Amino acid sequence: MTNPQGAPRFGISLTPTTDMAGLHVAASAAEEGGLDLLGIQDHPYVPAYLDTFVVLGQLLAATRKIRVFPNVANLPLRPPAVLAKTAAALDVVSGGRFELALGAGGYWDAITRMGVPRRSPREANAALREAITVLRALWADSAAPVRLAGEYYPIAGAHPGPVPAHPIEIWTGAQGPNALALTGEVADGWAAPIAAYLPYEKWGQANRLIDEAAEAAGRDPASVRRIAQVVGTVTTMKGQLRIGSGADPVRGTAGQWAEVLAHLGTEMPFTSFVFWPEHESVEQIAAFAGEVVPEARRLLGGRS
Repeated sequence: MTNPQGAPRFGISLTPTTDMAGLHVAASAAEEGGLDLLGIQDHPYVPAYLDTFVVLGQLLAATRKIRVFPNVANLPLRPPAVLAKTAAALDVVSGGRFELALGAGGYWDAITRMGVPRRSPREANAALREAITVLRALWADSAAPVRLAGEYYPIAGAHPGPVPAHPIEIWTGAQGPNALALTGEVADGWAAPIAAYLPYEKWGQANRLIDEAAEAAGRDPASVRRIAQVVGTVTTMKGQLRIGSGADPVRGTAGQWAEVLAHLGTEMPFTSFVFWPEHESVEQIAAFAGEVVPEARRLLGGRS
């Protein structure tokens, strides 16, 4: 499968702790190491975490090249009309370095404690579809007011703007078959949930569902970006890896990591790879960027 998005991209995912200085150091290490993507988890109901979008803004201000995204934005707690404004603003002030990964909601007990009604899987998927329509409508370069008769997010004449600095991609964190089909139909990409949420043995079928839905919608399946997110630790000693099934973290040498990522990029249609370090540190970021990524690029053969 060709990759319309170009060469493979590699990134890191971090937690929005209150250690902002540490996050600055980690982001600088990722950028200096040549990584392409920086994700920040979004769990607004966790008292010990800073707001993800504040962290993203701070890290965009502290970097110059790396692209950032919420991993993944909690849609039930971030209504799309305001989310569109926030995303566009971050993209404008960073010169086009913001992408939007979006989740329909997962931890509903925690979400509802913040005053938001619980949604069934059907309702959550319908709301996600509406939200994508709202976001794109409010990012349009148009003076015409937006009117959308949605069940969850009706828009009654809101004006678009500001226009993002670049076409912001919308990636979903879909897990279920209906959400995966929605991704293939209308989204720009799929940020595969980590294996703790979607075990490795389900990744192949998930990609097939996206492909089939894209084809049914008249889209090129390869136009839907696939982002593999892998938890683990880069070690100096060889590990016993098991990524064909289950949810075990990848604990192995840089060479073993590179082989894992190359497998995901050749046996499956993943074109971007995000490392979730079990223990966030500059050393782990440097090992991934400086040792894993060059070898993974070589194994992938400059795939494009």
